[in-house]
Amino acid sequence: MVSLSVSDTPHSPPEGLRPVNLRTDLGPLADLIELAFSDSMDSSGRAAVREMRTLSRIGPGLSLLAGVNELTQGISLGYVWVADGRIIGNVSIYSANYPSSFGSAWIIANVAVHPSYRRQGIAHKMMEASMAMIRARGGRRAVLQVDYENTGARRLYERLGFASDGVWTTWRRPTTGRVPPAVSPGSVYITRRRHGEWRQEYELARRLRPATAGGMGWLRPMHESLFHRTLGKTITDWVSLRTVERLVVHSEDQRQILASLWVDTMLAGSNVHLTLLVEPAFQGVYDDALINLAVRRFGARQPLVLEHPTDEAAVGDVLHQYYFRAQRTLVHMSWDAR
Repeated sequence: MVSLSVSDTPHSPPEGLRPVNLRTDLGPLADLIELAFSDSMDSSGRAAVREMRTLSRIGPGLSLLAGVNELTQGISLGYVWVADGRIIGNVSIYSANYPSSFGSAWIIANVAVHPSYRRQGIAHKMMEASMAMIRARGGRRAVLQVDYENTGARRLYERLGFASDGVWTTWRRPTTGRVPPAVSPGSVYITRRRHGEWRQEYELARRLRPATAGGMGWLRPMHESLFHRTLGKTITDWVSLRTVERLVVHSEDQRQILASLWVDTMLAGSNVHLTLLVEPAFQGVYDDALINLAVRRFGARQPLVLEHPTDEAAVGDVLHQYYFRAQRTLVHMSWDAR
């Protein structure tokens, strides 16, 4: 049986909405989040729950970590709902760390209500409190993700003023998939993107992933900083043992980039993360060649993960061909706080 008790103190906690108390709430929150999202929780979610339980055992020293640990920062800014002496609702609020030109942006996450207490307006009240807090802190925008199949939650967010920024599917290819032969030599010429070509790739992305459609994916709004790596960012990547390789296909006159694949690897990372851009006229051809190359290079050693717009069906067909399987489909939603 999962226990969601608030604390071991003899005094009954106040009922209803209150801010999170890290010292007493982390353990019960881990139980609630695990229960609420058991059907859809991925490996990163399970890791976060384990981290919450570990941190809950630190005791008074937890306050020292609250300002530097990303997980506790977001949880500490959120709210819980207490009913019958236990935590039955939660919402977490994180800084989105968008480029400064986008203004203050926030993430709303872990909106959870115990199954026995749903359909009582608790999630609505927690969301209203979160949105008021974001406004009070000068926030201009809030973003969240919701499972495509969770129509009840989507309707709630729409009533609160959130709009869809697009539907994205996370694809994963395990190492057990067969490694394919190379694409016919000379059919598609793939090269590494040169540093001076970042504007060509940026223009491709702006056509395919406008800001109004969610940009480059979750927490990656369309911005030139994604394409033009400064010296500081290059040093940060080097220190964190991260490598981002950019493979591209040019037009015949070399003036345009028609397809691009980012291959993001970390020395200690378990997955290779891919980002794919292909002009619609060449989907099914250039994406095939780029994915083929990535699978032959990494597919036998590390799982490949790709977040991609769900409506690009031709790309989905290519991914199926290379043993990628859809893991989760999410709607990205945003709210203008101004």
